[in-house]
Amino acid sequence: MARRDATCGEEAVVPGTWLLGQQRGTGPAAGAAVDRGGGGTRARSGDEPRAILLSLRTDGTGGAAGTGNGDGSSSLEELARLADTDGLAVVGELRQARDRPDPATYLGSGKVEELARLAEQTDADLVVADGELSPAQLRNLEDRTGVRVADRTASILDIFAEHARSHEGKAQVELAQLAYQLPRLHGGGQALSRIGGGRTAGGAGTGVRGPGEQRLETQRRRLRKRMTTLRRQIAQLARRRETTRGRRAHNRVPSVAITGYTNAGKSALLNRLTGADALVEDALFATLDPLVRRAQLPDGSPHTFADTVGFVRHLPHQLVDAFRSTLDEVATADLVLHVVDASAPDAMEQITTVRGVLSEIGATDRPELLVLNKIDAAPTEWVKALHHAYPDAVQVSARTGEGLDQLRQEISQNLDGTR
Repeated sequence: MARRDATCGEEAVVPGTWLLGQQRGTGPAAGAAVDRGGGGTRARSGDEPRAILLSLRTDGTGGAAGTGNGDGSSSLEELARLADTDGLAVVGELRQARDRPDPATYLGSGKVEELARLAEQTDADLVVADGELSPAQLRNLEDRTGVRVADRTASILDIFAEHARSHEGKAQVELAQLAYQLPRLHGGGQALSRIGGGRTAGGAGTGVRGPGEQRLETQRRRLRKRMTTLRRQIAQLARRRETTRGRRAHNRVPSVAITGYTNAGKSALLNRLTGADALVEDALFATLDPLVRRAQLPDGSPHTFADTVGFVRHLPHQLVDAFRSTLDEVATADLVLHVVDASAPDAMEQITTVRGVLSEIGATDRPELLVLNKIDAAPTEWVKALHHAYPDAVQVSARTGEGLDQLRQEISQNLDGTR
């Protein structure tokens, strides 16, 4: 299996770098489809990278470090789905509770030793932490455990890279990947010290660059140059998108942005409301490129629906920055249709997460219509609890069509005055 080292940055400027070290199309993704347990299927070949999931719960917040999530269970379950979507085979989990992450190794020293033993016992290829590791934590954990280490951010970026289809989407994902990789570039740990001119190698010290340091600086320059090129390309594509939005506004065609947590059923709802054929898949981040479709309100007047990328806990800031022009579809919409998976045990937490991202992109001033989807699959008591918490939400099922007429009426009422 081809592997790429995100920490050493050997192929850091190659578009579509797989941060978890897996190259699609030549390895495990070529196998037969099997049931994933959580719904949907994924190709399996039996030789997927073996991963250990790592969760750190900080007592100060009552949640996993970087997740703020009770005992971290739902966040770790989501990380398992991310790992599965990314083509990894989960072979173990390790949890720790402590006041705060260790700045050097994330975990306490005893837990790091336990992680190293678990990696050896399970023949793991890598460890994936549920939280974003600092460059130092990542390198130190790799040195102490002897296996590659990644984090939730790397996993999400990896999945985005696989699912991007349009030129704009690919450029945005690559920019986010490179922004993540840049501070994590190093010359291979001790190897850089041995071939460089640093004091740890017995060299002349500050001011004298060895070949390892020179190579690292060259890599950084290449990354920055590529990032500048990508930003220029994305800005050009963003101007085209703004022109299209301006034309719709000039023609007084109201816009509705469909947003929500990943896998909430946004594309299925778009298909029901517009008769479109957007990809519907029970998978995380199946839709990355915004899909705009025209539809009619009950009174016959036109409007547009835009299906946008789904959100997730602690969506990497690199992605939010890179997808800023795409997310403007939400920030400039006349109405935000916030779709919620009513069958998800943590639906209320997902609503909070989505609203947090909407605030980050400056969309809190947009009218929001909360839509509780998948009510056909949700336990009755869950739907009642959600209705009690959000009495103005519309209950629908994109699969059966239940509640769609009421939803259309609510959309029409919310768009009154925008035409």
